[in-house]
Amino acid sequence: MYEVAITKDFSAAHSLMEIGGGCETLHGHNFTVEVTVASDDLDPSGVVVDFRLLKRWTEEVLEGLDHKYLNELPYFAGRNPSSENLARYIHDRLLEKKIPEGFHIIKVTVWESSSSRASYLPEPSTVPH
Repeated sequence: MYEVAITKDFSAAHSLMEIGGGCETLHGHNFTVEVTVASDDLDPSGVVVDFRLLKRWTEEVLEGLDHKYLNELPYFAGRNPSSENLARYIHDRLLEKKIPEGFHIIKVTVWESSSSRASYLPEPSTVPH
């Protein structure tokens, strides 16, 4: 299996609910997102996916998050805007981009600092092959 990944950055604010401490107050991060895709085979040009395409699809998703207060977005109504939930949100929005068949998203990782990250990995049974 072949695997490729890209990273993109965005800035946003959130306040986490019911976890205690300072994270419950409004604060922001310069988030880094890594999207990892894989394929059993390479396309005719010898790549899993053109990095430019994967970056563009990811940028389109992140445009809706950049410089936003995440708690106010409809997806996070009644849902904690944690890095874990943010990774799932990004994964699901990327799937909506109708990514071509032949490869699949295997992981989305969101860093809120250089030492703190969370990932979403779809269930193997839901990953198309």
